[in-house]
Amino acid sequence: MKKYRFTAVPIFVLLLLITSHFTIYGQKRNSGNSWDKIKIYFNPPQEYKAELGNYRSPLKFYDGRMVKSPADWELRRKEILKKWHEMMGEWPELIENPKMEVIETTKRENFTQHSIKLEWRKGEMTNGYLLIPDKPGKKQKKPAVITVYYEPETAIGLKVELRDFAYQLAKRGFVTLSLGTGATKNSSPYGQYYPTSDDATVEPLSMLAYLAANAYNFLASHPEVDSNRIGITGHSYGGKWSMFASCLYDKFACAAWSDGGIVFDESRPNVNYWEPWYIGYHQKPWRKGGVITPENPAKGLYPELVKNGYDLHELHALMAPRPFLVSGGSEDPVERWIPLNHTVAVNKLLGYKNRVAMTNRPTHAPTPESNEAIYNFFEHFLKVK
Repeated sequence: MKKYRFTAVPIFVLLLLITSHFTIYGQKRNSGNSWDKIKIYFNPPQEYKAELGNYRSPLKFYDGRMVKSPADWELRRKEILKKWHEMMGEWPELIENPKMEVIETTKRENFTQHSIKLEWRKGEMTNGYLLIPDKPGKKQKKPAVITVYYEPETAIGLKVELRDFAYQLAKRGFVTLSLGTGATKNSSPYGQYYPTSDDATVEPLSMLAYLAANAYNFLASHPEVDSNRIGITGHSYGGKWSMFASCLYDKFACAAWSDGGIVFDESRPNVNYWEPWYIGYHQKPWRKGGVITPENPAKGLYPELVKNGYDLHELHALMAPRPFLVSGGSEDPVERWIPLNHTVAVNKLLGYKNRVAMTNRPTHAPTPESNEAIYNFFEHFLKVK
């Protein structure tokens, strides 16, 4: 049998090797392994490097002036946020300390699962699940991730496979909060329709972002959670929801959006922002769901946005310099790097790199590989040793 020789290493060398894996907030946060696993996703293919397409630059004020400094960007960022809230409808006042009621508690593997009712709108409680990992050694505040989907059971591993983000992240040491709501429910709880589905004054997708912001406020006050390390993720419907939430509420530290369609694309029936339950709200009777045709046109805000040259890359730019990952499938193919390059440019102006990432797969459904990239992304940007 081959023998191996081990050599003593001075203690200062060991310390240097250990500390080289960690830096301050916003830089490398976890072990070098997590970065090695995701760093390739921050680089677009050569054919898309610096390609900006026909998208209006976020680095240009609406009056045509160019953003030339970080101070200019702060003004421009406020302009974008103000404009989109004006167009989509102003949010109600946020709930600073949402109420929570535990309905049932279950021990699962290395975490505890609480079935809860959470106040996410004034006077309205929703069902969800709060997953809290076991305490390893001395008590430390943990990173957390909110997961959003049609209903909360999928993300905790009780329904569709490979969408169990809350369950998988809880096993990895994250506090997770799984939430969901039906897309077109006409009876209370209305969730995304404010004040009701018959007379909404806020576009439903923006209202979903508001609900997620209140969920953030709940987690931020939880004694187990580090309020500076809360992310959000979701797939498809949840991809749209998590994108709007993280872009419109800057307290989210980072986000991963799974194949929700990150820009307008009327050739893709699932990139359906024109629907009345997203940002095409209009008075009932609602248009028949499906692609836009002369016989079944889009109504409400959506066609006005397209007519006036707005697209969702402006919202992406609001993330800078917070990192985000697009887990792209059939609805977000590799050419989505073209709009993403605009946020890369904003980060470059601010002095940051490696803040915009994308993975790609041929299917809309997540794969084990695409999900692993999401988990490694959160490991790298949210976990602190």
